[in-house]
Amino acid sequence: MIVLGIETSCDETAAGVVQLQPDGTGRILSDVVRSQVEAHAAYGGVVPEIAARAHVEVADEVVRKAMADAELGFSDLDLVAATAGPGLIGGLLVGLTTGKAIASAAGLPFRGINHLEAHALTARLTDGLAFPYLLLLVSGGHSQFILVEGVGRYRRWGTTIDDALGEAFDKTAKLLGLGYPGGPQVEKTAATGDPTRFAFPRPLADRPDLALSFAGLKTAVRLAAERTDPLDEKAIADICASFQAAIADVLAIKSARALARFRAEYGATAPALVAAGGVAANTAVRTALQGAAENAGGRLVVPPGRLCTDNGVMIAWAGAERAAAGLDDDPEITARPRWPLDADAAPLVGYGRLGVKV
Repeated sequence: MIVLGIETSCDETAAGVVQLQPDGTGRILSDVVRSQVEAHAAYGGVVPEIAARAHVEVADEVVRKAMADAELGFSDLDLVAATAGPGLIGGLLVGLTTGKAIASAAGLPFRGINHLEAHALTARLTDGLAFPYLLLLVSGGHSQFILVEGVGRYRRWGTTIDDALGEAFDKTAKLLGLGYPGGPQVEKTAATGDPTRFAFPRPLADRPDLALSFAGLKTAVRLAAERTDPLDEKAIADICASFQAAIADVLAIKSARALARFRAEYGATAPALVAAGGVAANTAVRTALQGAAENAGGRLVVPPGRLCTDNGVMIAWAGAERAAAGLDDDPEITARPRWPLDADAAPLVGYGRLGVKV
């Protein structure tokens, strides 16, 4: 099965082609990503309208290159998939329209993919991981612990009750004048800092559940910056290092609890913890998660950095997995700005709106 995947949920226009082989393994035939970092840098974050317009301008070119790199024509495809949500509505509409148009013109089936499911299944493409396993998704829009039981079978064990971790990194970088995207800038600056200088809180670390919170930590960073005189390069590096250390500690504590719960539910099954999303590329975060996994007698699985962030390959692979599992998707699916992977999860406070599922 050969699948074209299109991803436009935020600020990357991406397309990839994947082949699902008879033994269940996958081959990446092409992977094209067009970043919009320069377009949003002046604003310190993603501007939805600018993102949507940029997708319109390059979507056809990105798809064309992905097909050329795979040395295939549309007649060689078995399926077209595109992100249907969650994400920025303007960008989602561009990708969905592009994917549906190609599928219609080529007489191919189409599948609208949940962006979170694509992240959840990527480790099966890159590492051949068997079900069940844990997913820690940490990105600009999501911070969640998800039990992955099978294709289309997900249970949310914990999520942020306010801000996503990637947003916390970006806002910290903006506050300190480090530029955009914030995550890599904070990590680079933290490398020369003292992680013990500022005693930042470890939000919800003492709670026995898997809920996460980062709004208060952002506030603590702002107050530290305001009280520090002078706020020179050394102080900024120390703030970044202390902020990063607090994040690593919280994720290690919460991951240990998630892995213990996995052990309790699955007994002898050695737990695998998959980290995905842009924050998974952070070295301090990965080191903390590695320690938590090893202490639980399991292992940490992190797909290559390029496949942790938004890409078309993961969308193509999710489409292939769903088709192979016999899961029929609605060809008339529309864009969904919010689309929880676990539809049965209890509503939580998210992004300041009571009762929104996150």
